[in-house]
Amino acid sequence: MNKVYTNADAAIHDIQDGTTIMLGGFGLNGIPENIIAALVKKGIKNLTCISNNAGVDGFGLGLLLETKQIRKMMSSYVGENVEFERQLLSGELEVDLIPQGTLATRIQMAAMGIPAFFTPAGYGTEIANGKETREFNGKMYLMEHALHANFAIVKAWKGDTLGNLVFRKTTRNFSTSMAKAGDITIAEVEELVQPGELDPDDIHVAGVYVHRIFQGSGYEKRIERKTVKL
Repeated sequence: MNKVYTNADAAIHDIQDGTTIMLGGFGLNGIPENIIAALVKKGIKNLTCISNNAGVDGFGLGLLLETKQIRKMMSSYVGENVEFERQLLSGELEVDLIPQGTLATRIQMAAMGIPAFFTPAGYGTEIANGKETREFNGKMYLMEHALHANFAIVKAWKGDTLGNLVFRKTTRNFSTSMAKAGDITIAEVEELVQPGELDPDDIHVAGVYVHRIFQGSGYEKRIERKTVKL
């Protein structure tokens, strides 16, 4: 099975309106920049996007928000995007704000084939509305469901043509779990190598989870806010 695609446009050829997509990275660190640009170019609408954050104005998922291609955001941090705030307050955008640990675990459970789990996070708050609760050892917990997606889209530092992936530092935070929780996983990498060139001990996601891979280009690698000490 050939998993290698020429570019982002080819890799997302069958993503349609109304699709649920997971997008890896942590903040703006390690986001799939090439695929986000390709989604904007393709003009797909009514997307449900699962991501740690919602990008910033003019970059990351902020680009898809500007073109109003996202119908629903499921994320844990949304504080750097003015357009996101405007759409939320005007009722244009549906938002499911999820505690970061719960978001990560819901994705991990999907990757492991576990349908649901109990967590104390959010009990007694609006997050608990409509959810099953149960007491364990004198403490109350919410039941949360595993979080799947039609497509899981991640960006790795290196990958080989079999789909094995290597991430750098915090870029693996959500990406390694997301790569295992989508029906189809697409990976863009900074460097694409041949099988055998990656040290097996360095591989974070095995190729069995990755369906499509391509070498990206032109990465900006922005950060949300640059801070320097005088």
